[in-house]
Amino acid sequence: MPSLKRFSLVPRGFFGSRDLAKTDAEFESGENANATDESRARFRLNAGGLAKTPGKRSDPAPSRLSYRVQRWMLTPGIRLGLRIGIPFCLVFAIGSGFLASEKRRDALDAFVGDIRASIQERPEFMVNLMAIDGAGQNLAEDIREVVPLDFPVSSFDLDVEQIRDVITGLAPVKTAAVRVRPGGILQVDVIERQPVVVWRTRDGIEILDHTGAHVDDIPTRASRADLPLIVGGGADEAVEEALALLRASQPLGKRLRGLQRMGNRRWDVVLDRGQRIMLPTDRAVQALERVLAVSEVQDLLDRDVAVVDMRIGARPTIRMTENAVEEWWRIRKTGGVGQ
Repeated sequence: MPSLKRFSLVPRGFFGSRDLAKTDAEFESGENANATDESRARFRLNAGGLAKTPGKRSDPAPSRLSYRVQRWMLTPGIRLGLRIGIPFCLVFAIGSGFLASEKRRDALDAFVGDIRASIQERPEFMVNLMAIDGAGQNLAEDIREVVPLDFPVSSFDLDVEQIRDVITGLAPVKTAAVRVRPGGILQVDVIERQPVVVWRTRDGIEILDHTGAHVDDIPTRASRADLPLIVGGGADEAVEEALALLRASQPLGKRLRGLQRMGNRRWDVVLDRGQRIMLPTDRAVQALERVLAVSEVQDLLDRDVAVVDMRIGARPTIRMTENAVEEWWRIRKTGGVGQ
């Protein structure tokens, strides 16, 4: 049998380290039968008689570049960017492109305004009137004047806090509460300041509450004759002390004309007949009570006394009227001549 080595169609070493071009004896030997079958299975001829080998199986392990790309894609920052960053950038780019046109912006504003107006102007959100409780007629008119609302108005257009601040800015108002009641009513609850004294200054006459806050201006003292009178600069800053003196001077009754603030540091009690009780800076109430106690026992204030000076508590001083002084001198001179 001729040797296959002479008619070999493939080069040496094509099928690996084992060479198929062997001698006839080796080719037909039984120990090489398995290798020959394997070689036949791996060696095929195509239709043209050329040698054909099956394709190589791909390696399942990724390449180094593919491995690095996969690891890079698994990092938290990249995953967050893919999940949020890219969609946000796309939406931002689309929105910017849409709003780049002035006409589209105007159309969008008009559309949003129409929707807002259709909601705000619904009947259940409209306020039709304002109700004021706790205020007198004059104060109610002042409130309606400082809060000029054109009813009906939407409750969304009302700034309740601003309205309350404007109302509490009025002198007669102590506190105010503003709210929108069901039924389209703007409810205003007011607590007025209660005047307790009349304060007369060079600028005019006004009434104050117990804290010294301004309540109202009056044209004359007779407009509020029911209130006690205080005069002098800085008297509004010591209204509480003045009220304490007025309570202590109740035994004087109608003889009391008022209190005068002296030097913005102390009080004088002014009585009828031109009498005056000068009180000290400290413990003024106790000094007044001491004078009233002496007057009750010895009728001090019923005599011809012009001033009772209690500014120095350890040395009270009494100043008599001019008529009393003249009469005293007359009696003294007469008595002296008779002697």
